Amino acid sequence: MELSLARVDYLQVGVTAQKTMRLLPASGRAATQKVVVGDQDGVVTCFGMKKGEPVPVFKTLPGQKIARLELGGALNTPQEKIFVATGSEVRGFTKRGKQFLSFETNLTENIKAMHISGADLFLCASYIYNHYCDCKDKHYYLSGDKINDVLCLPVDKVNSITPVLACQDRLLRVLQGSDLLYEVEVPGPPTVLALNNGNGGDSGEEIVYGTSDGKLGLTQITASAPVHKWEIGNEKKRGGILCIDSFDIVGDGVKELLVGRDDGVLEIYSFESVDEPVLRYDYALSESIASVQGGCVGKDGYDEVLASTYSGWLTGLTTEPVHREGGSGEELKLSQEMQSKISSLRNELEHLQMKVLQEREKYQQSSQSSTAVSSVPAFSVNDKFTLNKDDASYSLILEVQTAIDNVLVQSDVPIDLLDVDKNSAVVSFSSCDSEPNSNFLLATYRCQANTTRLELKIRSIEGQYGTLQAYVTPRIQPKTCQVHQYQIKPLSLHQRTHSIDHDRPMNTLMLKGQFSFAEIHSWVVFCLPEVPEKTPAGDSVTFYFQNTFLGTQLESSYRKGEGCFKSDNISTISILKDVLSKEATKRKINLNISYDINEESVRHTLKLIHPKLEYQQLLAKKVHLIDALRELQVHEGNVDFLLPKYRSILEEADQLLEEYKKQPAHLERLYGMITDLFIDKFKFKGTNVKTKVPLLLEMLDGCEQDGLIAFFEAAA
Repeated sequence: MELSLARVDYLQVGVTAQKTMRLLPASGRAATQKVVVGDQDGVVTCFGMKKGEPVPVFKTLPGQKIARLELGGALNTPQEKIFVATGSEVRGFTKRGKQFLSFETNLTENIKAMHISGADLFLCASYIYNHYCDCKDKHYYLSGDKINDVLCLPVDKVNSITPVLACQDRLLRVLQGSDLLYEVEVPGPPTVLALNNGNGGDSGEEIVYGTSDGKLGLTQITASAPVHKWEIGNEKKRGGILCIDSFDIVGDGVKELLVGRDDGVLEIYSFESVDEPVLRYDYALSESIASVQGGCVGKDGYDEVLASTYSGWLTGLTTEPVHREGGSGEELKLSQEMQSKISSLRNELEHLQMKVLQEREKYQQSSQSSTAVSSVPAFSVNDKFTLNKDDASYSLILEVQTAIDNVLVQSDVPIDLLDVDKNSAVVSFSSCDSEPNSNFLLATYRCQANTTRLELKIRSIEGQYGTLQAYVTPRIQPKTCQVHQYQIKPLSLHQRTHSIDHDRPMNTLMLKGQFSFAEIHSWVVFCLPEVPEKTPAGDSVTFYFQNTFLGTQLESSYRKGEGCFKSDNISTISILKDVLSKEATKRKINLNISYDINEESVRHTLKLIHPKLEYQQLLAKKVHLIDALRELQVHEGNVDFLLPKYRSILEEADQLLEEYKKQPAHLERLYGMITDLFIDKFKFKGTNVKTKVPLLLEMLDGCEQDGLIAFFEAAA
């Protein structure tokens, strides 16, 4: 059965955060459900539908931003009490809007995640987890990295309280009381957790997770160890997952999986086989989906998927057919319904236009008066700066609650801007002087009329670090702009991993000095991405990293007074040595630096680089031949006389040009890495070989792997 859904936009509230919209339980079997949503103005709005129009049930007064909204109630009864997390407080409302709870927690930070099960309340700030029972403090846990979401397995099924934390370091942490029971590795930083089938499956132990890089998986959390059931990659390169729900939209008795992503794609997966879900339907909204729920909202008997987006739109994808089949009477009835809707919309539009004119006049008068005070309109920007493992590039996503006019991007370090297919903005580059002002990039993206979300891709060079700035100007009057800054770190292409290959030839850098654990941790945070800013608990820590471009690895172990860094790439050790020395000098700390260089590691790194180098050289040669081959084709009328390898270049011309365009300066980047490796190898020996670099670059074109290794060894 083909799934056919029609879009309905209900209403717009303020900007919404992740997981802040829920459907209240229905009063009858096929009756419509009330929708409750919390926004960043601190307003909780509850509405139902009557004759195709949203009718408010209640609306609270503005306050602090609402970070989470959950439904609760006594176990095994309808979950119709509304709980919102705002600042460090949890408030409870009845379904009629009466406040019955105001619980001020002892958390020093704002609440980021919340889960409710009967009388148990599970709250998380950035690193802290707290469990309350009947508003009394019961358990506490300090996480090793930022907590993105929290969930508890259903108590009535598993007969124990088992909280699960989704943490930024690609781990699910399973707790027992205030202690860590075990950790579950997942393929990306988990952003959202949901009970499989809405109830944890048959065992009550099954949890579905979504990651910030768009992967989806199911894990069974048993009492002793995790059991991975299935995992779906992100082949279509879609956005990160923000929300998950289970609902039987098809009506076959089996619940489908509803998934909302940060690029606005809403997906419905069905379980046609036991192994893993299959994508059944997808729909693209223009902005990120903060919450998704399945239920009956618009009309009795017609199920739908309801989504709330970043800017506060509540949009339904309903099974109700748009055009009904029937006689002229049915059509007449429909047209009358539509006409009344159109006239009410016209009235609303006229009312809004009048209001805008009045406010504009009011603003003009106040701005020209003698006591005029300049007012900058506030607007909300949702930004995300993340490293993509697949192509070793950074994604910068900027989402604004109103239409974007333009975005100016400036960088004080050399970076490449890569093409993004989804991006419809027009980019123009300005010439910039890199010498006196350290200004390497100045680009302006001019957006189309209703663009609220812009995605940019950049690739940095390891060893060159600084700041990337985005100046965001929306289409609002008076003109205003917000600046957002993003750090390009010295080892920017490294990503956290949980294990490395210890059999590789490793180079070691040792540091000793009068520095504290917090100081050396702050240096590591400065050098590497994905390191928690909070100093880890305990006396020492070990982090593992992998270079997303080359696949080389880094082990970083440190404690008070000493640090040890091991990598199979000499250039990584060289960058760390330079940056850590500079940071220690800034703080007037004397460092005793020693290193142990493994000659075999150079050969090993060259073997990792060479296949990429060969591929890029071949791609560049093919692209340079395309124009000449096309000219021959036009001149001769056919290509039968060409050798098969040239014919295949013509056949694949579009794909080759597309790939080459997507990866500007890729070959130069690889040449730069080989050159750095050459210089760094001899730098540790105290030899300056910069004069031999032109010779190295000359021989790189078409050089065999063995020849390259021989050059490195002969230069000694």
